[in-house]
Amino acid sequence: MKNAHVFLAAAMAVAMVGCTKTLNEDITLQNDGAAISVANQVVEGNTEKFVPNELLVKFKAGTSESKKQEVFDRINARISERILTKTMQRFGDREGVYLLNTPLAALDAISRARGLEIEFAEPNFIYQHTVVSNDAYYTNGSLWGMYGDATNPANANGSQAGEAWALGNVGSSSVYIGIIDEGAMFAHEDIIGNFGNPGEIAGNGLDDDGNGYTDDVNGWDFVNNDNSVFDGVDDDHGTHVAGTIGAKGGNRIGVAGVCWNVKMISAKFLGSTGGTTANAIKAVDYITGLKLKLNMVASNNSWGGGGFSQALRDAIGRAEQANVLFIAAAGNDGLNTETTASYPSGYDNANIIAVASITNTGAISSFSNYAVTRVDIGAPGTGIFSTLPARSKGKVISSYGSYSGTSMATPHVTGGAALYAATHPGSSAATIKNAILTSAVPTASLTGKCVTGGQLNVSGF
Repeated sequence: MKNAHVFLAAAMAVAMVGCTKTLNEDITLQNDGAAISVANQVVEGNTEKFVPNELLVKFKAGTSESKKQEVFDRINARISERILTKTMQRFGDREGVYLLNTPLAALDAISRARGLEIEFAEPNFIYQHTVVSNDAYYTNGSLWGMYGDATNPANANGSQAGEAWALGNVGSSSVYIGIIDEGAMFAHEDIIGNFGNPGEIAGNGLDDDGNGYTDDVNGWDFVNNDNSVFDGVDDDHGTHVAGTIGAKGGNRIGVAGVCWNVKMISAKFLGSTGGTTANAIKAVDYITGLKLKLNMVASNNSWGGGGFSQALRDAIGRAEQANVLFIAAAGNDGLNTETTASYPSGYDNANIIAVASITNTGAISSFSNYAVTRVDIGAPGTGIFSTLPARSKGKVISSYGSYSGTSMATPHVTGGAALYAATHPGSSAATIKNAILTSAVPTASLTGKCVTGGQLNVSGF
């Protein structure tokens, strides 16, 4: 366990995007930081992390089984999993993506597979993690990211959420947000009631909503392939994100999220050693699939790493077709991503909103990535108080703490999307994205650093 305000070793966090427990994240209270024991390998000149001896392969439509076997034989591969989600099938993909295991080095296997009947072959990349309220942290001046120039306390560099609340806009329980991350402590005292899939009946052992996942009442864990989306204090990052989006306001305890009334669903794909492209695809498709029956407005994606993945880009594309926003952390490398791309925020899908981090003085955070065309907007990301799980006397209890990172900036924007959807029901993803970007307040530190040159402003939502 590491104590207050500890910056963990950057060496444990190569190829990070978004906020992470191990890079550019200021952790108050306690955190169990785990090293990533995955081999570094070089992909097209960049050092990225991916699972050794694994690759993702998509065959061309109509490829015969004998041609597939030719690929498997050439790289001595066995099929670990065929990923063919219901969402893929809904959008006309009958082939899916194969996760293969091979004794060859991943890049060598990809090279040998070229020229055969495949659309693409790529590594299975590893991703990492890249608040008028009477709530305690709001009234004591700590929750600056929720303030505006007309709130009390005031800070013009906040998201202006307090001004939206004063106008009566605190969200709607008919709006759903997916949290693609670690799991989240859905029973936290300041979140309880704001998680849930109404299509499922808890504990009956049935897939009540027909989405392929049994008893996914709060979401699904793609790391352990079960419906237990909160597995203890290590699910702190996802819990922190959830609190910034949708912690309850006006209950005189803890913090307040941008959107007090909202429903969140967890798609856990990040575990103690990060998460893979294979599980990221399944998590994105899971949230997209819920759009069939729920008003799923957006997913929050405070994670990243790895190189370009066509398979992941395709999954985000299916979300785009389903009218679901994909709100993503710009990354914590302090880089201009015009020249050094960062994913998933750097994909060109129209449903992506890429978020940089600013401080309480309006400066762009020193760790934040930026780009005049690849990053869209800035939001509060340094010193952000939110919900956390903690361990006390052998039990997991509700707690709070301060983290920093573009991971913390991103849920401010996601909460803003939920606020807008609450007062503008039926709005398309494109309309919500446009509302967020056009309402940005011009900010000197963001001039030439993002598309809008400004910071989040939800006061008019």
